[in-house]
Amino acid sequence: MQSSSGEPLYKVKLEVFEGPLDLLLHLIKENEINIYDIPIALVTQQYLEYLEIMKELNIEIAGEFLVMAATLIHIKSKMLLPPSEEKDETEEKMEDPRAELVQRLLEYKRFKEAAEELTSREQYWRDAFSRQPQKPEHLIADGEPLILGLNLFDLLTSLKKVLEKIPEKAFYEVTREELNLKDKISMILDTLQGKKSITFYELFAKDVTKAEVIITFLALLEIIRLKLVRIFQSEDFGVIRISSVD
Repeated sequence: MQSSSGEPLYKVKLEVFEGPLDLLLHLIKENEINIYDIPIALVTQQYLEYLEIMKELNIEIAGEFLVMAATLIHIKSKMLLPPSEEKDETEEKMEDPRAELVQRLLEYKRFKEAAEELTSREQYWRDAFSRQPQKPEHLIADGEPLILGLNLFDLLTSLKKVLEKIPEKAFYEVTREELNLKDKISMILDTLQGKKSITFYELFAKDVTKAEVIITFLALLEIIRLKLVRIFQSEDFGVIRISSVD
């Protein structure tokens, strides 16, 4: 997305950014897919859709995302090849083009779960032997997560749903009005004023074009970075809620 001068409107560089394996695990979980039998065509299509959204948002995409995209496309092309008549069923099963990817995903998933378990234990023992906080509860301590129970791809999934509801003609609407990130940040903070929390979708209630939705989402990322809001999700793929920290 660019301003009228042709320069990127906003460059997103997140301190904590999940990688391509995180995105694949997210898609597998979202679609309730058996990790041992991944429908590679569906996953490849959705993976590329997420990359397109990330490019639209000017999120810096690491080279490993593009490598994984090429890997998925390669696996997809191999899956389309007719089976060789010279090999029996056992040999065909052993040479499943998805096997190496599945193994990488399983190893990465085990690593993530172990890391989360260690973090959980650290939190438990820290809370068990810590002093009572000496500052107001609404202030956020250094290192305290602002994104609870979800990740970047959960946010992108919700953004994708918002974009899909925009009338097709709105995607091609041309306007001379310069979209202002600061104004959108103020709008979000004003919307939160006096409310315990709002849903993710409430942020976009007044947005009628793709450009407006994107700038609102970028404003949300910015106020998360500035530690002005906290976002959370009560259950997997549930409604995302946003609350002010003050």
